[in-house]
Amino acid sequence: MPGPSPGLSRALLGLWAALSLGILGISAVALEPFWADLQPRMALVERGGSLWLNCSTNCPRPERGGLETSLRRNGTQRGLRWLARQLVDIREPETQPVCFFRCARRTLQARGLIRTFQRPDRVELMPLPPWQPVGENFTLSCRVPGAGPRASLTLTLLRGTQELTRRSFVGEPPRARGAMLTATVLARREDHGVNFSCLAELDLRPHGLGLFANSSALRQLRTFALPPVPPSLVAPRILEVGSERPVSCTLDGLFPAPEAGVYLSLGDQRLHPAVTFDGDSLVATATAMPSAEQEGTRQLMCSVTLGGESRETQENLTVYSFPAPLLTLSEPEAPEGKVVTISCWAGAGALVTLEGISAVVPGQPAELQLNVTENDDKRAFFCDAALEVDGETLRKNQSAELRVLYSPRLDDSGCPRSWTWPEGPEQTLHCEARGNPEPSVHCARPEGGAVLALGLLGPVTRSLAGTYRCTAVNGQGQAVKDVTLTVEYAPALDSVGCPEHITWLEGTEASLSCVAHGVPPPSVSCVRSGKEEVMEGPLLVAREHAGIYRCEAINARGSAAKNVAVTVEYGPSFEELSCPSNWTWVEGSGRLFSCEVDGKPEPRVECLGSEGASEGVVLPLVSSNPGPRNSMTSSNLSPGIYLCNATNRHGSTVKTVVVSAESPPQMDESSCPSHQTWLEGAAATALACSARGRPSPRVRCSREGAARLERLHVSREDAGTYRCVATNAHGTDSRTVTVGVEYRPVVAELAASPPSVRPGGNFTLTCRAEAWPPAQISWRAPPGALNLGLSSNNSTLSVAGAMGSHGGEYECAATNAHGRHARRITVRVAGPWLWVAVGGAAGGAALLAAGAGLAFYVQSTACKKGEYNVQEAESSGEAVCLNGAGGTPEGGAETPGTAESPADGEVFAIQLTAS
Repeated sequence: MPGPSPGLSRALLGLWAALSLGILGISAVALEPFWADLQPRMALVERGGSLWLNCSTNCPRPERGGLETSLRRNGTQRGLRWLARQLVDIREPETQPVCFFRCARRTLQARGLIRTFQRPDRVELMPLPPWQPVGENFTLSCRVPGAGPRASLTLTLLRGTQELTRRSFVGEPPRARGAMLTATVLARREDHGVNFSCLAELDLRPHGLGLFANSSALRQLRTFALPPVPPSLVAPRILEVGSERPVSCTLDGLFPAPEAGVYLSLGDQRLHPAVTFDGDSLVATATAMPSAEQEGTRQLMCSVTLGGESRETQENLTVYSFPAPLLTLSEPEAPEGKVVTISCWAGAGALVTLEGISAVVPGQPAELQLNVTENDDKRAFFCDAALEVDGETLRKNQSAELRVLYSPRLDDSGCPRSWTWPEGPEQTLHCEARGNPEPSVHCARPEGGAVLALGLLGPVTRSLAGTYRCTAVNGQGQAVKDVTLTVEYAPALDSVGCPEHITWLEGTEASLSCVAHGVPPPSVSCVRSGKEEVMEGPLLVAREHAGIYRCEAINARGSAAKNVAVTVEYGPSFEELSCPSNWTWVEGSGRLFSCEVDGKPEPRVECLGSEGASEGVVLPLVSSNPGPRNSMTSSNLSPGIYLCNATNRHGSTVKTVVVSAESPPQMDESSCPSHQTWLEGAAATALACSARGRPSPRVRCSREGAARLERLHVSREDAGTYRCVATNAHGTDSRTVTVGVEYRPVVAELAASPPSVRPGGNFTLTCRAEAWPPAQISWRAPPGALNLGLSSNNSTLSVAGAMGSHGGEYECAATNAHGRHARRITVRVAGPWLWVAVGGAAGGAALLAAGAGLAFYVQSTACKKGEYNVQEAESSGEAVCLNGAGGTPEGGAETPGTAESPADGEVFAIQLTAS
């Protein structure tokens, strides 16, 4: 039989090869371990919240799949090998959703666990008692309903900020919710007014969530201490109607004393006490004033209340009525020889006594009759009344005065015949006459001269001396008497008898004498100050006789003293100490030449230029009157020789003075600039500062604050403020110099943020440079990198919506007048590989070729567009492009830094992942 044709043989051979490849693919699929996955597997959700669950499988073509749960659903998304579903209003403490797929006649399952938590939104601290006795226990109870899971819950009871007790509920079952904490606390004094609270903390940090805390409302505790003893009451046993007496109530051992209430009453009348506190003691003081309706025995009561408890004290008080006695005179004003009746009476029950004579029985009046004389004028009569109340005898009295009318009497005791008064101080002149009505007294000179102002305070002068006639008159008659007034006064030294200033001329003869006036005539003596010798008789005047003499006049009424200045005049003379022959003038000091001349009267001094100085120029002097000639100021004084001439009315004298000139230190901007600039790294140098002056000043510069370290080269630490001081014998001058140090730029920091970004995400490059003057920042980006954003000072470069073209090397450069410095950083855009195995049942070489073309098309188009869903991509061909498109695979080598930053090169890998 002929064999098959070559073409048929080749066709059969191809078909066999295709079938073999298909069978191998089916075997590979059958041997693949398929699985179902549920994400998240375990979740903790706030009660009432929502959650997305993602159910997926690696089965190439699952028959069916789903998500089993009892929770309420809101939306579903699905693909070939995945299912996503949103669960809402999750309230069950614990549920277990199940993800399942049917694949190759097997059911693939993945089981999850969802638990809920509830924040401690309600923290309730049970109310405290209104008042709590000190030393007794009370209960704190805290309740947190619904919060959970209880195993993550901690409750803390607080006194102010102090922790009393804490309890955690670790080990409680996951479904347990809500908690309660109770504690017994001993009440203390210091707890009064303290706030108690309960703190609930739900710690979900181990589950990736936060710490949720809440506190209860504050409960304030009021503690108190009330002693078992009653208060102490201090009050009178008896009290008169209409009178006021203090009543006090005291209680010790109270806490808190200011919180206590006090009630004080007298019978039915409530008193209003003033309450004071001293530590734990209370004192309530009130004024009791009973009325006539309360007469008799009444009860005085004090009650102290604190913390709902009270202590009370009661005492009896007797209220009585006792009016003052009534004392009457038949004639309160009677002439001499008249009979007057005095009568006294008090209320019922009172026994009265008049001038030592008692009434017969209580309630009856007492009387007295009197024939009045002059001696009875202004006589006082007394009546005493006695009343017994509650075993105590009370007394009251009354008085009345009798006036007797009689004519005036001028006695020597009230109006002496001879008066002697000192002159000067104010006196009250008295000439008093007895009589009723009171007489008026008038004293005047008989010839109609001066009148004495009797009874008035006034000065006594020597003009009042003389004899006066005094007359006393009233309605009953008159009396007349002559009196003599003598006025004495101390000595007086006036300018006529004793001048204040006396001038003598040296070498002449003179004497010192003073005349004084006074009554009696005074004696006068003059003594030179500092000596005891009395000046008497004439003397030959010498310069040492000049000075102050004290002249004193003495008589029986006092003394007078006066200083007399004696001046001795003489011609002028120069002394070296007061007018030196050599004088150094300091330029700018404002000093004037001092040339003092001895002479009386003060000589006139004038110093004129001679050799070496401007002829006829006047040298300015201290306290001088240079005259009409031209003079120079102290700012343009010319050195040289000057002749000083001193003249007064007693003669003249001349002295030669040599004047030299010097100047203090002086610095300005030209000799010591206030701003100087150094360059970092240059050889160290001193500040450029000098000063002018005579003698030549010495200049020293020092840094303010920290001292400058000795270095060979300039450092930026040398920048700062320096103070330069120039000094010579005539003073100092200083300047403040600011030193600035400039230096080359250095890129100190180049960083990328964030460290990872998804496709379309943002990243920022930050560049910070150190330089002075400040550096200008510039960037170099990879070719094709578009949409780059720069900050106002170019310190940051930002990219919004990252793409593959943004990967590569970025360079930041800093530049100023002293140089340039740059650093580089590499940004790499890459993603993870995900391999997907694809098998085929039949199709041969053509099917394999078509699958390869389809895979290439999917990879190229999807990676160019960047449009895919991560949930579907996990099991599709698009996942290949995530790992293989445009980047170095994981673990690849990074590009090192440039030559300008050999140790600072960085790689910033950005994984692009669709969201």
